[in-house]
Amino acid sequence: MKTLHKNNFYCWSVFDEDRNIDFHSYLWVRPQGNIVFDPLPQTEHDKQHLLSLGEISHILISNSDHVRDAQALAAKTGALICGPEAEKDSFPIECAQWMSAGSTLLDGLDIYSVSGSKTEGELAFVVEGDTLITGDLVRAHSGGALCILPDGKLQDKSQAVSSVKQLATISGITAVLPGDGWPIFRGGDVALAELVASLS
Repeated sequence: MKTLHKNNFYCWSVFDEDRNIDFHSYLWVRPQGNIVFDPLPQTEHDKQHLLSLGEISHILISNSDHVRDAQALAAKTGALICGPEAEKDSFPIECAQWMSAGSTLLDGLDIYSVSGSKTEGELAFVVEGDTLITGDLVRAHSGGALCILPDGKLQDKSQAVSSVKQLATISGITAVLPGDGWPIFRGGDVALAELVASLS
């Protein structure tokens, strides 16, 4: 796994040939138990690295299209799977807990919902006040610039744009870590403002 902008954040990736971008999963290392976001399958090297960094307490899934390898990882580690409450009735796997905007699941974690994306109730996460982790809606197909899902993938573009504007109002964002595409490690708030301007 790759070390990111802080020494307690890691990432592993799979290249998607159809879109010519990387898909990412993220690890937040914390004394109370490590947190994995949207886990992809791993190479043996990454599996060993992940397990060497301590116990995994929770697996957080941003939306039903990002279930990925969550069940296998939970079976191996005993971690609790947490999914978006808005998809509770149709979620493809069983979850131990359900999340919604404002849920107080873990110290240092703020949860936001986004509307108009591919799935109902997609979630975004702010970790330690300065790191925004997004699922599908906010992404980056080119280095240094954020974008959103193409119009054809959106349920409602006006709601999607409103959700992006809400995320851009969060103060103190340094890094934006998308599930799909290039992460931004510095000036995340500026990149979000530029994204909002591009959608106007």
